[in-house]
Amino acid sequence: MQLTWEGTGRRTILREEEAVIRDRLADAARLGEWDVVFELSEGSRRVNLPRLGGWSRFAPLHQAAFQGAPEPIVQRLLTFGAWRTLRTTDGETAADIAAARGRDHLAVMLEPELSREISASTLAQLECQLRAVIFGRAFDLCTESRFRTPPVGPLLEYPDAVMWCPIPGMYGGFSITFDPDGADELIVESWCRVAGGSGQRHRVRPDGFELVEEGFV
Repeated sequence: MQLTWEGTGRRTILREEEAVIRDRLADAARLGEWDVVFELSEGSRRVNLPRLGGWSRFAPLHQAAFQGAPEPIVQRLLTFGAWRTLRTTDGETAADIAAARGRDHLAVMLEPELSREISASTLAQLECQLRAVIFGRAFDLCTESRFRTPPVGPLLEYPDAVMWCPIPGMYGGFSITFDPDGADELIVESWCRVAGGSGQRHRVRPDGFELVEEGFV
């Protein structure tokens, strides 16, 4: 399963047309205009995107939970690839939001279904180490684009999932997956398409990371 994380937070980094679509998508989700949301999401491409530059980090699935959208709408968002594990700035999943607003039927529907179990503390540690790897390799580009590093949780929702994380200006990015042998570790590969020998592979553990191979791209 191929996932994509669009972490750019600076409007001027995006094409103007894309920024306009992102604004309209966020507005439509907030207003419950689901036909517009599905049209602008282009399948899974934008379904997990929050408002560009927004504080709450509500994606369409969070808005659906907040508003108590009909179950067929929520199911269609999930079919589009909306991530149950995706958290807002306050750390809430869509299931958390639904439960807090007394929408128990949606809370059950939105409870994450994971392909492997991992503790919340281990997940948080992996995300911290992953951020160190990404910013350590592309600090200036990440800073310029106000880049938010990807959550690891969505990788747990699908067996053998791989997350592609493009970095604006890098002409490449980071490919992230869990260790296929079952360890609570990430395998992170990164490269720049226009720079020969730029490939690097890191193994990311809860307590650190190490470069295990380079020059393969």
